[in-house]
Amino acid sequence: MKVLNAIRMGGAEILPLVEGGKGVAATNGISAGHWALAGGAGTISGVNADSYDQDGKIIPQIYRGRTRRDRHEELVAYGIEGGVAQVQRAWDISGGKGRLHVNVLWEMGGAERVINGILERTKGLVNGITCGAGMPYKLSEIAQHFNVHYYPIVSSARAFSALWKRAYHKAAELLGGVVYEDPWLAGGHNGLSNSEDPNVPESPFPRLVALRKVMREFGLANTPIIMAGGVWALEEWEDYIDNPDIGPIAFQFGTRPLLTKESPIPQAWKDRLLKLKPGDVFLNRFSPTGFYSSAVNNRFLQSLRDRSERQVAFSPEPVGEHVAEYGVGVRKRKVYLTPADLEHVRGWEAQGYTEALRTPDSTLVFETPKEAEQIHEDKVNCMGCLSQCRFSNWSQMGPDFDNGKKADPRSFCIQKSLQNIAHAVPGDEAAMDDNLMFAGHNAYRFGTDPFYSNGFIPTVKELVDRLMTGK
Repeated sequence: MKVLNAIRMGGAEILPLVEGGKGVAATNGISAGHWALAGGAGTISGVNADSYDQDGKIIPQIYRGRTRRDRHEELVAYGIEGGVAQVQRAWDISGGKGRLHVNVLWEMGGAERVINGILERTKGLVNGITCGAGMPYKLSEIAQHFNVHYYPIVSSARAFSALWKRAYHKAAELLGGVVYEDPWLAGGHNGLSNSEDPNVPESPFPRLVALRKVMREFGLANTPIIMAGGVWALEEWEDYIDNPDIGPIAFQFGTRPLLTKESPIPQAWKDRLLKLKPGDVFLNRFSPTGFYSSAVNNRFLQSLRDRSERQVAFSPEPVGEHVAEYGVGVRKRKVYLTPADLEHVRGWEAQGYTEALRTPDSTLVFETPKEAEQIHEDKVNCMGCLSQCRFSNWSQMGPDFDNGKKADPRSFCIQKSLQNIAHAVPGDEAAMDDNLMFAGHNAYRFGTDPFYSNGFIPTVKELVDRLMTGK
């Protein structure tokens, strides 16, 4: 394999290896600090990061506010405190070696307030902000205010061009790199556009070439592109290294750092990763964000698929084929179904799915009374963890913090699910089945890569050394 040389990123020479910042508590100060200590760029997740009490124990994020707005304020406070705690831990471990980045999602609730709050209290410790999940136009403005580098996450040259023309050209000197996150290969939320088919993946190579072409037009020929999504072994990406059409490139690893000794995810999650098979990661659109996301195809996702399949269209008045009367809810308010759909409904009711839940698309989905009550409870407990949410009708920008749409029971409370799986108690295998388990599409390779034979779990340093060999 070609020699993998250091790259200039964020004002320093580092290894071209970047730790992906993953979700809620799946990447923290310990994992990021060790990644930076090994010479790369460690990335702290600034999404609802954990904070600690005086004994070093994680403080549970319990919400006591009576309104969604009150709980949202608690969420922002938790986010800032946790982010500060994780940055300090990462700095204590890395001692200034490598680079330390904080990753935030622009579509998370209070994103701007959280990242400003973290950076205000960690001046001199954070080298860069990574941000995706939306179009973070204000990212460069925040970076300028705190004099840190910024790393937008995009899935196309077109997206970066829009960001540059609107805002980033005003802070060109602080653009540390551009993260290209492949929408078909990356874990977590993906940036598939309406014109792209989730079932027809495109090669990342021409997309990277297109991105570099646009960057050169903007005078960014030497600014690194960070390839994210589907990166397992660098020997498989050798044609991308020192390629004149792509230019300076680094590689971001999201999935492989999950399986290290320093990774904060529960042991049951690590054990599950070692058992995955090809096809076990599922690209779905159940997320309350409205984005596609890649996650392990477990019982949780299967239940969401089943719920959507128990679905019929209805009309508030008899029209066309919708002439079969049906009563919804406690008051049995009349709607009209087709006779064929009414027959399906009677079959589901016979199986125990007796609760009809309205969706924003004028359809009904059917659930058990117990599950319907849980859906209702989760909506009531909303704390505004997203800028707007399909599941709860929350919007931090809307009038009365409402997006004006009916909440969609085909989705789920992502905050609850990610907190549950990230903080599962030892031995809780059920948590791995009953919650969202994000993963990249290469996750099955833990079970086939000889590096992990006999269940071997490396340290971050051992993993970085392995990656440098190209394997």
